[in-house]
Order: sequence, then C-alpha cells, then structure tokens
Amino acid sequence: MEINPQAGRHAEIRAAVRELCRGFDSAYWQKLEAERAYPEAFVAALTRAGWLAALIPEAYGGGGLSLEEASVVLEEINRSGANSGACHAQMYIMGALLRHGSEAQKQRYLPALARGELRLQSFAVTEPSTGTDTASTRTLATREGDRYLISGQKVWTSRLEHTDLMLLLARTTPREQVAKRGQGLSIFLVELPPASQWAEAGLAARPIRNMVGHETFEVFFDRFAVPAENLVGAEGQGLRCILDGMNAERILIAAECVGDGFWFLDRARAYASERRVFDRPIGQNQGVQFPIARAYANLLAADLMRYDAAARFDRAQACGPAANLAKLLAADASWEAANVCLQTHGGFGFAAEFDIERKFRETRLYQVAPVSTNLILAHLAEHVLGLPRSY
Repeated sequence: MEINPQAGRHAEIRAAVRELCRGFDSAYWQKLEAERAYPEAFVAALTRAGWLAALIPEAYGGGGLSLEEASVVLEEINRSGANSGACHAQMYIMGALLRHGSEAQKQRYLPALARGELRLQSFAVTEPSTGTDTASTRTLATREGDRYLISGQKVWTSRLEHTDLMLLLARTTPREQVAKRGQGLSIFLVELPPASQWAEAGLAARPIRNMVGHETFEVFFDRFAVPAENLVGAEGQGLRCILDGMNAERILIAAECVGDGFWFLDRARAYASERRVFDRPIGQNQGVQFPIARAYANLLAADLMRYDAAARFDRAQACGPAANLAKLLAADASWEAANVCLQTHGGFGFAAEFDIERKFRETRLYQVAPVSTNLILAHLAEHVLGLPRSY
C-alpha cells in the first residue's frame, strides 16, 4: 500500500529511479559498509541514466528538469534504501554555475558533465576555524595576471577522489578591507589535477575517517593556481552567488530526508504488522501504533514544505526561509521516523542485515549538515521573526 499522497507527482521519474535502484539491493550496500568503499557502480549507473545531469538545461545536453523534479530523484533513491549522499553534490552545486556562470563556462563544462565525462562532486566552503560562519572565510585568492593564486585550508570537502571539478569559496579582498563581512568573497570552478600532481600544484589533502559513503577531506592550498576565467560571477559577490547553491542544497536534502522517512515508515509498519508477541501483532498495541502514526503525520507536513520551497526556487523567487524550513522539518521528521522504526524493531533494528542501523546513521547526519538545526532556527528567528541577532 502506497502511503505517500504525493506518489502520483512525477510518477514516471519515480518509477524509473526505483527501477534503477532495484539493481543495487541490500547486499550491495552492506558489502560497501563492510569494505568502507565508495558506491562507484551505483554512481556510474545514475550518471549513465542521466539523473546526475537532471538540472542541466537540455541545450547543454542535460535533462532540463526543475529543482522539484530533481528533488524527486533524490527522494526515490533514499526511499529505495540507497544513499544519494554519495553523489547529490553534482545536483546542488549546479545552482551557482547555472545561475551565475558565464556562457563560456557553461559551454565548456555543462555538456561534458551531462555526458558523464566530468564529475562535479566537491564543494569547498567550510574551514576549521569558521564552521558555518561562511562570511569569516579566510582562504585567500590573490589575482596575479590571468590567474588567481589560492592559499588556505578547507575541511569537510567530500568526494575529492571522485571528482574532476570543485566549487571553491575564497576571499579576493581581505576581511579587514571590506565594510561588511559578506563582501569580498568569490567563488571559483576549480579543475583538479590528477592526485599524483597535487603536491606540485600546491594542493594537499588529508582524509577524515567518517561515515561510509561520505569520503571527505581536509584540504590545504599553497598558491594553488586557478585561471581567472574560472571565476564564477563577479569578483567579491561570491556569497550571494553561493546562496543559490545552498538553497538548492537545503531543498534537495529535505527531499532525501523525506525519502528516508518513508523508507523507515514502510519498514516499521510492515514489521509491526508481522511481528507477534503474546499471540498478537505488536502493531495492535497503541504504544506501537501512535509513534508510527505521528511520525507519518510530521513527514507529510515536511514534504509539503519541501514542495513549496522547490516551487519558489524554480520561479526564481526569494526562497531562503522556505528552503531552511523544508530542511529543518524534513530532517526532524526523518529522524523521528528513524527512531520509531528502530524502536519498533527492538533488538533486530541493530542487526546490519535489516539495514535500519545503516539508514539510521545516514539520516542522523542531517541534523548537523549541511547546516545545523540550531543555525536554521537562528536564521528564522532573526530574518523572519525579527528577533535580535544571536550571533
């Protein structure tokens, strides 16, 4: 029984993505867990099917889908039991390039990305000393002739070994020379050399051991050269440009959380109906029923907020508050569903063969990243509710 009232929305996309994901079953993901490996075959299949080029306009060889349609792709990946976190960056990074890149940049990169010849999977923004205080970025890009020399440090830069391009935020004007913190920042589309040439180019990276499928690095730049033509948008206006990518990211992550939430609820209600204790299915007990029903109600509400935010983005309307709300509500709803599913299964929820503990870890991430729940609340308090700034 389908419990998602939005299931008829973009039904063809849902069916196609589900069919692809059937080829990557529980055994596939459990093998990756055991080997701490990256899902190369899964990402390659998504690329061949064109799903990672969904947001690229048809004129450049892409799918020409709206953000709403793209969000359904990621939702269905996660609802299938897979993990779109291994490759979702290629969608949300696209927002800055599509809206602020030059025509020459689009002609150079988008067709190759659409064909799968190039990968855009890394977003170098966060720094060890600044965290989510993006305006305090210290990495410096200094113009010398027809290139910028970049020096500084980034952290939580994911999929560095599985990408050809990186979107990087750096200061082109030192902070002490600007009137406002958010001024003087610029973004660059960086072509990464082969790993064997990193040291020679002024690039070093240290892997951070963390969750499987989220290979991430601390990255060091020492006069790393980037052609001036790879500046995206106007110099010094990078924060405004990158917000388009961040809003897209929040909406797409919300969709992933919705997919996770429905996966957890599907598992919880099936197990509650089948598992018998004291000669009755445990789902007959209201102590089991009510948490599942409440998690379902909260997930549906979050899903509606996701569609509202996506519609605003697609209409090029201001969508910052809506995108943040969608991410907040969907992450909370998914985490609630995860806890309910685990509790419903009892001890079996911790057995790897059930996949619940894996998905439980995956969806917990979204309480923290790509922006923490507390930072969203602070944003809403100040920018929507007019309360005094807290930080």
